[in-house]
Amino acid sequence: MERRDFIKRTGPAVALAAVTGSTGLIFHNRETTRRRVVFAKSTSFEVPADPALPILTSATNPDPALALNAALDGIGGIGRFVQPGERVVVKPNVGWDRTPAQGANTNPVLVSEMIRLCLSAGAAEVIVTDVSCNDPRRSFLRSGIREAAEAAGARVMLPSEEDFVEVDLGGVVLQQWSVLRHFIEADRLINMPIVKQHSLTRSTVGMKNLYGILGGRRNRLHQEIDQSIVDLAAFVRPTLTVVDATRVLVRGGPQGGSLDDVLIEDTVMCATDQVAADARAVEFLGLTGQQVGHVALAARSGLGTLDFRNAGFREIA
Repeated sequence: MERRDFIKRTGPAVALAAVTGSTGLIFHNRETTRRRVVFAKSTSFEVPADPALPILTSATNPDPALALNAALDGIGGIGRFVQPGERVVVKPNVGWDRTPAQGANTNPVLVSEMIRLCLSAGAAEVIVTDVSCNDPRRSFLRSGIREAAEAAGARVMLPSEEDFVEVDLGGVVLQQWSVLRHFIEADRLINMPIVKQHSLTRSTVGMKNLYGILGGRRNRLHQEIDQSIVDLAAFVRPTLTVVDATRVLVRGGPQGGSLDDVLIEDTVMCATDQVAADARAVEFLGLTGQQVGHVALAARSGLGTLDFRNAGFREIA
């Protein structure tokens, strides 16, 4: 049975357990509408590795769409990552009630172009969603992402209570948690973070951006933030990470506010290795991957490489 048909017939919680190789499935009657899923394996949306292609590409152009296309072509093109008929979830950072110029959310031009590319590759549907820190309606509106995404043909999903299911993510710290169901129902997941300084973790790029799939009280995870980020990255494993370094928030992150804290870099990166993506991205903040706790821990945990320049990195003129 096709994965999407299975989801339609049995519901997302059961389908999740099946497609991830579940060893057990338990439903509990609760006062809320959430369902709890217990399973053994991670949810990987990855494509097969190709030794002939780089694991990370970078392109710089004042036109964000052109930079994205150049970086994407260099890593195999959209056809490597999206197949006809697939449901794609695009995960930008839409955490904050900020304008694009303030560099707190992903550039809406990049989001729009990625949607266009996915649909041109034959995607059956593209969903754009995030669990915002500020009010989601204001964040999606003021960031420009809602308008850009809908104009490009995506369905924008603002999270509601019934959209969450409780999942055992199998992590060291991050275990049973509320997860936005759109992410676990997808065929492909494209993570689209922006590069920012972060007051707690020093930086937030791709792996930290995955916090936006989680509901509940995420601040409870801050005591062991590095491990919780690595747990989440091990669970999700996106199809593609597209890093927005067009505007880089070098101070005052993650929320920002002052335009004086934003540097114009006009760069977009595409990666199949999320550790490599973060390791290169933090260099825009004057850091190395080894200096950022969760990035270094992810590399030690086998999720990717810090040594991206020797592992397959291509800068595109």
